[in-house]
Amino acid sequence: MKSNDKGRASFKLQQNIIILFAMIVLIVIFCVFNPNFADKYNIISMAQSLAPYAVMSLGVTFVIATGGIDLSIGTVCIASAVVSGKMYTLGLIPLWGTIPIMVGIGTLFGFINGLLIAKLKIPGFIATLGTMMFSRGLSALIVSDPNIFFPSNTWYNRAFSNANGIPTGILWVLGFMLICMYLMYKNKLGRYILAIGSNEEAARLSGINTDRYKILAYTIGGLGAGVAAIFWSAAFPTVAAATGNGMELDAIAGVYIGGTSAAGGAASVSGSVIGAALLVVIRNGLNMVLAKFNLNLNSTYVTYVLTGIIVVAAVMMDVIKTKNQNRVRIEKNKKCCQEAET
Repeated sequence: MKSNDKGRASFKLQQNIIILFAMIVLIVIFCVFNPNFADKYNIISMAQSLAPYAVMSLGVTFVIATGGIDLSIGTVCIASAVVSGKMYTLGLIPLWGTIPIMVGIGTLFGFINGLLIAKLKIPGFIATLGTMMFSRGLSALIVSDPNIFFPSNTWYNRAFSNANGIPTGILWVLGFMLICMYLMYKNKLGRYILAIGSNEEAARLSGINTDRYKILAYTIGGLGAGVAAIFWSAAFPTVAAATGNGMELDAIAGVYIGGTSAAGGAASVSGSVIGAALLVVIRNGLNMVLAKFNLNLNSTYVTYVLTGIIVVAAVMMDVIKTKNQNRVRIEKNKKCCQEAET
């Protein structure tokens, strides 16, 4: 492993440890202010909420690692759920048939994003903003009902959300995390994606088909949104059409907090899950504390404030780390040049 890679791995480990420590401190604080925070049912509820956000974070990690962004994952997640749910309620498909439909819709949107960005050279922000609006409007047009109802207390809920107090969704998340870690760190796909994020032109000149791997990265991001729809509909059987705005921000924030570089070229797969978990803990803890003391504050807005501060701090840490690495590299190159001259 190169010294650069070692430095990045060490930094990601340090950042993950900091996040875990911060999460433990927050859990202790929330438990002190409201002991019900540690209640078994509340923990299960948080685990159910975490699964879809964690899966979206895992998928969009590949996009951000290229130096890109995907604003459509939230609305694509909901669109996948409502369209497949509508087909189920009309009797067109069995319950198990909603799973490939959701995965297929999410993957298709991710592929379209990749084509728009890699082949048509549309900036990622604009392309995914367009597909975000398109997926939200399309799901609302297709689904005339305001809400789609998935069945509760079935094999579907037990398999993907909660089986007699066991948060099965988290078990799936851990499995997906291991797969993503393999793809990112041990597979050609991840190496090329990170190379594109570090320097796309250099990657292209070295023989990497940059367009192909950018399309694959966005396709994986869309796949993550489609899979997240499974866990969302299993945990929250009532899915409202034309929603999903804001979900992508939580997923993306979790990725940045977890240590993936906003500029691309460095990714922390496990950190994305940890970052998403931190946000779920903050949201749930604030809800319980504010309710305990009857404070006239909207917990959602307080969560946005804290999330914004945490994201900015995480990105600042990444910027400082990159500057330090560049400074060390420049000094090392100067030293080598001086030694060569003598």
